Amino acid sequence: MEITGEIKFRVKDAKKIAESLSPDNLGFIECFDDGEFVTAVLKGESLRTMISTIDDYLMNLSVAERLNETVSEKFKNI
Repeated sequence: MEITGEIKFRVKDAKKIAESLSPDNLGFIECFDDGEFVTAVLKGESLRTMISTIDDYLMNLSVAERLNETVSEKFKNI
């Protein structure tokens, strides 16, 4: 059985966030910016795999957002 899904997040600097998540684009997840959104298209063969993929993606998204905020704040006057 193949399971597919799509997750969209409205984030500041969607292009930067999507680019930072692009190393995870390995076939079972494809992440791209869609204007002000980061969109992830996910594929898996079992519900357990999908839950794990979504969990990993959300953690990576959280780290990317925090890193972007930190870097933007630190270098905003340069």
